[in-house]
Parts: sequence; structure tokens; C-alpha cells
Amino acid sequence: MEYTRLGRTEIEVSVAGLGCGGFSRLGLAKGASRGEAADLVLRAIDRGVNFLDTAASYGTERIVADAIAARDRSSVIVSTKSSLARGGALLSPEQVLSSLDQSLRELRTDYVDVFHLHGVRPGQIDYAQSELLPVLEKAQVNGKVRALGVTETPPNDLHHVMLETALADPRIEVAMIGFHMLYQSARRKIFPLARAHDVGTLGMFAVRLIFSQPERLNDAIRELAAAGEIPPELADNPDPLDFLVHEGGATSLIDAAYRFVRHDEGIDVVLFGTGVAAHLDTAIESILRPPLPAEDVSTLRRLFGHLDGVGLDAPNLASKQARSA
Repeated sequence: MEYTRLGRTEIEVSVAGLGCGGFSRLGLAKGASRGEAADLVLRAIDRGVNFLDTAASYGTERIVADAIAARDRSSVIVSTKSSLARGGALLSPEQVLSSLDQSLRELRTDYVDVFHLHGVRPGQIDYAQSELLPVLEKAQVNGKVRALGVTETPPNDLHHVMLETALADPRIEVAMIGFHMLYQSARRKIFPLARAHDVGTLGMFAVRLIFSQPERLNDAIRELAAAGEIPPELADNPDPLDFLVHEGGATSLIDAAYRFVRHDEGIDVVLFGTGVAAHLDTAIESILRPPLPAEDVSTLRRLFGHLDGVGLDAPNLASKQARSA
């Protein structure tokens, strides 16, 4: 495993981070038992993954607790989150603190390494800054939290508007950012800000359904070509990203997706999620492979670097809503 500094937090993190939510929720979504899910977390830890990302809303904090109970607590970096709203109403500072305390109980730990405000929308960041961060700072001083962060919600914030404000706040030390081969706008808008403020970056969405389900990719490519966003000949290719898979290049489209995100200078940790041990192993192996060939990266940037909002898998956002920046 390779490790890096998570921004100015000085926390040393594995470049591969296990996401404990997502579509799989460590296999729970497909019938895995609590014990099987905990074994999967332990498998990741034994492979050198020390960054574990969960959230109150994922329902996996107890599983993370089961796994880390078998390890030295200081050897793992635990990230969890609280939502800002429930039932359409913003949570009070007291409710967010209560969520933190409940997470500590679920995780059976005295502190979390990173505590995020979860899925912050553009219209919520002012409230988060004025009302929530002050009380979370106190929790940080009291030792319940090592670092404070925010996660964006790309399907509701295609252009990273929230992060443009949040990253300038000195209290925000970590940010979770949507970024993948067909959704690269963070490189233009967010990564320079993160570097300027030395904010640790967690890359989410490296592999989405658009890369694991060929029909989704082909539908998106056809729509983008019809809209004049990409060269029309891409729509005629039943495997439009086949240029990535070759000797000396990627071994598969999924391999390319992980390596593209891992070796972008804007990302510290690539988050991946799975409920299958074999998939866990191959994801880690891809993240640890060398960069894609420079020519392939250049082609990806040339073809897709101007797009926003492609491949986010949100039920209320069709791929045709992609916009040129």
C-alpha cells in the first residue's frame, strides 16, 4: 500500500480508501451478514487500507466498529458524516452534535478522525458555516474529532458551487469530491482551490455504473455526440473507450477508471466500495498500479474534460443534462 498526507491535517492515509456506503454498503444491500461485511473491512485493512469512510445514513458504522475492534484503533483512520437536513428541514447544531455522539457510540470509539457535513448543497453552505461549524469546532477542541470536512452532492451541484465557498473556510480541512473520467470539472474548478488551501481530498465516483454497465456508457456517448459535445464518431463505436485497454495501458475499463483518478494530482484518497472480496482485491490492485499512459490521459482530457454532470447515476438527472463548462 502507498500512503500520503491528507492535506494540512497531517494524517497519513492510504491512497485507497474503503467506502462503506454506496450501492453495496459492504454487501449488506445484496444480503451479506454483519459478520461477512466486517470480514470484508478486515480484508481491506489487511491489504493496507487504513482509511474507512462511513456515515450515519449508511447503516454500516457498527460493522466498522466490529472490524476495528480487532485492530489497534490508532492504526485506522475513520471518517463518518452527519446530514444537514431531515425531512426537508435543516438540522439544528444540537441535532448535528447528537449525530456525532451517536456515531461515536455506533463506532465504539472516543473520536473520529474526520467528521463531515454530508451532501452539502449550495444553498446550505452558509448555514453550515454560521451555525454548524462553530459547534463542531468545539467538539474538535474536546477531542471528539480530529479534522472537519464536507462532502458535495454532485447530482445536485454539477458545477461544484458549494465547494468553491467551503474550501476557502479555514475550518474545512477535508473535502469529498466527485471526479471520474467523464466528469473532470473538479480539475478546473476545485483542485486548484484545494491545493491553495491545503485541503485533503477524497475522490468519490471513480467507478460508477457508467463504467460497469456498457449500455449506460453507450447511451451517454450517443446523447453527448448528438448534442455536439463530443466527436460524432465516438457514438458509432460499440466500445467507445476501447483506446484505454491495450498492452502497456489499462487491463480493463474499471482499471482505467481507478488509475485515472488515483494519479490525478488533485486527489489524495481514491474511495472504492464493494461487497465482494475479489472486487476489493482488484480495486486495490488497480489503484496501486502506475499511471495510465500519458497519451491516453491526454485523450481523456481532450474528449471529456469540458463536460459537467455525466455519469452521476442520479435517478432525477439524465445524462442529457450534461453541460459544457
